[in-house]
Amino acid sequence: QVQLVESGGGLVQAGGSLRLSCAASERISMYAMGWFRQAPGEEREFVAAMSPSGGRTAYLESVKGRFTISRDSAKNTMYLQMNSLKPEDTAAYYCAATMSYDDENYYDTSGPYNHWGQGTQVTVSS
Repeated sequence: QVQLVESGGGLVQAGGSLRLSCAASERISMYAMGWFRQAPGEEREFVAAMSPSGGRTAYLESVKGRFTISRDSAKNTMYLQMNSLKPEDTAAYYCAATMSYDDENYYDTSGPYNHWGQGTQVTVSS
């Protein structure tokens, strides 16, 4: 089964940017993929999702216009570009994947995903 490894987290000041990467152990062209986050004491929260084709995306309302999900299939890697970061974006960020035979399908809830990375911490200071 596919293994996912996140990287790119860190400490940044409010207004700054980070790019998270999610490296997969196999081709991701047949996977719907997503990013989730979890702050201490909070439920895991959907952040962004992308269909296998990359043609359809979805975002949490509070990150629209600031975050961009993308993928490089040649590198088997998904990205989350995060700009204009806010302290409320502080959380552990997780990438997730699930195989989909519909190239335009994506999921904005955690249930359909059956492969998860270990997470990378993002801390935004005010």
